Amino acid sequence: MKDYAVTSANEAVARICYNFIDVACVYPITPSTEMAEFVDKFSFENKKNFFGQKVVVKEMQSEAGSIAMMHGALTSGALAATFTCSQGLLLMIPEMYRISAANLPGVIHVASRAVARHALSILVDHSDVYACRQTGWAMLCSSSVQEAQDFAAIAHSAAIDSSFPVLHFFDGFRTSHEIQKIRIINNSYLKNILNYNQVQKFRNSSLNPSRNFIRGSNQNDDIFFQCCEANNIFEQKFFENICKYMNIFNNNFLTDYHPFDFYGDKNSEYIIIAMGSVCSSIEETVDYLNKFQNKKVGLIKVRLFRPFNSDYFCKIIPKSVKKISVLDKSKELGATGEPLCLDILSSINNSDLNIKILRGRYGIGGKNTSFKDILSIFENMFQENSKKIFTVGINDDVTNLSLNNFN
Repeated sequence: MKDYAVTSANEAVARICYNFIDVACVYPITPSTEMAEFVDKFSFENKKNFFGQKVVVKEMQSEAGSIAMMHGALTSGALAATFTCSQGLLLMIPEMYRISAANLPGVIHVASRAVARHALSILVDHSDVYACRQTGWAMLCSSSVQEAQDFAAIAHSAAIDSSFPVLHFFDGFRTSHEIQKIRIINNSYLKNILNYNQVQKFRNSSLNPSRNFIRGSNQNDDIFFQCCEANNIFEQKFFENICKYMNIFNNNFLTDYHPFDFYGDKNSEYIIIAMGSVCSSIEETVDYLNKFQNKKVGLIKVRLFRPFNSDYFCKIIPKSVKKISVLDKSKELGATGEPLCLDILSSINNSDLNIKILRGRYGIGGKNTSFKDILSIFENMFQENSKKIFTVGINDDVTNLSLNNFN
């Protein structure tokens, strides 16, 4: 029998996260604050995690303090997590490099939000998580409340099993505060899939006067480069483990989770690649075009943004595809393309595929992306002279990159 509940992504993620950690290092920032509040509530109610104890919750004086505390907790053998977004996440970047370099299984849950530029915005885009892509953390994206809950469990399980930190993100407000009826995962089930041997191995490797273990050394040019490349094996192990835990969910809950998921006509000629809450809108548009317009279109949903596995990605692209529109929920000033688009271009260029790539921006600062906007993206691909760089959802009368809405 399945248990269901009406909940938000923030609450669902906090409920899952609480079970996997010993310490929560928090500092409030919209729209991720609720996750910390729920974890604090569970601790106040003396709820027990999977290790038979209540979680220690500490609020620091800034996000920089939260990630520093998290680093210290992980180094001492305590499983830890934090919750943040936007400028708060950017304050964590220096310490994120250190955590990933030490292969510590920390998890950051991010209700993604625009990084303040010419003005403050508390609404969603992916500029905050994109700023972290070089830190060495795995980056896992949820596109719905149900996925946010499930991927929270997958993130913690894979982080522990792989000794690899994970940044799990979903769209702020658009998903974090959305109320949906979801399938609740039974705690006894999650306890059974947790790798307790790896948990003990992690605790045994903590800094302790009674054990010889070294961290934080200084290296010169004779060895630093080699150690950077040695981390490749941890990336591969993490990718294998994330696939393993996604398959565990697929087998038990009839889900369809993979690092990349294709949706639409198997003989698609035109596809969109995106991640986050926009994927549900694209799916509906794909259904409409395929069923009522006799088109052959599809969508590739990016679940695992880092480490980006190009071989896996290229294998799920139908051989019939002629054009791809890559959608990024961010604008990278001065770059030849936004982060997701550049990854796709690199993957395609290093394969035997011959596909034209179009670069699009949408939803920045919480701008709504409608059904007509998605239609216009497909319509642009249908044209012989497609606009190579475009925006949707706005009327760009300055640089003239916006697409018209097609009825």
